[in-house]
Amino acid sequence: MKNMLLLTLVSGMFLSQITEAKSKFRGADYSGVYHCKGSNNKVGDYEVQATLKLNRLISHANFGVYDFNTETENAFVYKGQAIAHGSKLALTFNLSGGNAAEFSTGIADVKRVSSTSWAYKNHYYEPDGNGGDYGSEYCVMKKIAKVSKKGK
Repeated sequence: MKNMLLLTLVSGMFLSQITEAKSKFRGADYSGVYHCKGSNNKVGDYEVQATLKLNRLISHANFGVYDFNTETENAFVYKGQAIAHGSKLALTFNLSGGNAAEFSTGIADVKRVSSTSWAYKNHYYEPDGNGGDYGSEYCVMKKIAKVSKKGK
């Protein structure tokens, strides 16, 4: 009986390690700051900055989970989240606060534009009391500035 209990315990530990190893995130990491140019049926043309930051704790298998923020030209920040599966990215952020929150919801196709950067084309919908609005934006990852060290 004691051996059977020990075998069951060891087997359970082994299976949990296999499950954890299988669920480790294996997808592309789209984390970065993006410059976006968009057009919306009510606002017209605009530019914003979007930031995606991979949540490594929650991301698993081929699903990347991200904190997602969009900053407007007047420095207003909309906070949200995104989830990626392969080259598809679903994005949402809160357009307003309080109990009557309205959300922007989008779907994007992501493509590699260089060995170190990505771009995505987002199509979105934003509800409001008058039927809402829709638009699209093309976002390109900004290059990371290298910090040079000057020797003395």
